[in-house]
Amino acid sequence: MTITPSNRLDELDRALMTQLAANARAPLATLARRLGVARSTVQARLERLERTGMIAGYTIRPGDAARQGRIRATVLLTIEPHAQAAVLARLKARGEVERIHTTSGRFDLLVQVAAHSTTALDDVLDVIGETTGVRASESLIHLSTKLDRAT
Repeated sequence: MTITPSNRLDELDRALMTQLAANARAPLATLARRLGVARSTVQARLERLERTGMIAGYTIRPGDAARQGRIRATVLLTIEPHAQAAVLARLKARGEVERIHTTSGRFDLLVQVAAHSTTALDDVLDVIGETTGVRASESLIHLSTKLDRAT
């Protein structure tokens, strides 16, 4: 199977990626057994998914114990016209910044940040709000997670 320009995955590709999301270190033989296909099929699928950019890499997903004690916030930013590149560079340089999304609507960027204390979170929110090119910011502190489907 080849991936079409719209990057559609078939059922086996989706099942393989689900297995990898649960455990990216699973041996090929284990994946093959769980999926009911030959080991060589899993290997070929992985190579193709990597080559086409459907799999960009393998990483760890911190567990609850590692995330415990971290305070998270979503920061919604309105930025000055033509300032996006400079603002993005400044945000990417901050270790507390976990994700940055462009958005449509009233805000230009959605920034997810995490810190080990309220003081540290307050400091990073101040730095973000004072960044040259940021016109306005609104912060939403995450209180509890009711559902997390992130892989």
